[in-house]
Amino acid sequence: MNIESIRLVYFSPTGTTRKIVETIASGVGGAPFDRVDITLQSGRRSSIQTSAVQLLIVGVPVYAGRVPSHACQWLRTIQAHDTPAVCVVVYGNREYDDALLELKEAMVGVGCIPVALAAYVGEHSFSSAEIPIASGRPDAGDLKHAEAFGKQIKDTLLLLDSASQAHEIPVPGHGPFVEMDVAKVNLSPVEFIAVSDICSHCGVCAQVCPVGAIDPETSESIATKTCTYCSACVKKCPVGARIIKPERVKNIARRLSQLPRKQPVTFF
Repeated sequence: MNIESIRLVYFSPTGTTRKIVETIASGVGGAPFDRVDITLQSGRRSSIQTSAVQLLIVGVPVYAGRVPSHACQWLRTIQAHDTPAVCVVVYGNREYDDALLELKEAMVGVGCIPVALAAYVGEHSFSSAEIPIASGRPDAGDLKHAEAFGKQIKDTLLLLDSASQAHEIPVPGHGPFVEMDVAKVNLSPVEFIAVSDICSHCGVCAQVCPVGAIDPETSESIATKTCTYCSACVKKCPVGARIIKPERVKNIARRLSQLPRKQPVTFF
């Protein structure tokens, strides 16, 4: 089938999902592509329409085994018309659980036809220099795999006259999916993030927060019912004033750091 353009849609607070999605698109090649970054609230103020001659590559991180609710809400506003889609989830080397199936169903629900799906590993949001969890991932091996995946997608599309010819692709997971309650992770941002005295109140943390959970005037103020634990504010603080608190989170991090390395998986 003829693909006239490629559109990348990603929710990527720390940049790992964006990197994977862009590398996949590079592997597909052969058509210009544009980016729709829905990480920040400003990127989710308007929706998009897609056609049968566009390839939509959608990437999201996995939070507690699910697609981030703010991302999923926006994805369900897409107006697609038999658009071939690639669904990608990026998880922190634990499990991707139901997230890939949830993403697939969301895309089918708006008129997309999945032609390929994948789960990649990215550095976990709880990872630190002290306790690395999938540190540096996606690494060179992951990106090589993502580029090869893109080439496989291109070859798959060449065998189709239209996306409607694509067969159903089964993926792991269990539905039905209800709105995810952040409180179910049993961790409040008050217990999660500490702000030290070196904080200059520059406002970067508030600027990079995907859900507007941080008061730009008072960096220590976090909307506890809104925070998604993405750690963007921790990883992007220019002076290192924000840290993940010890005890509960570090205990979780230690367990996760001991898991064996997991590899990307793809579905066609």
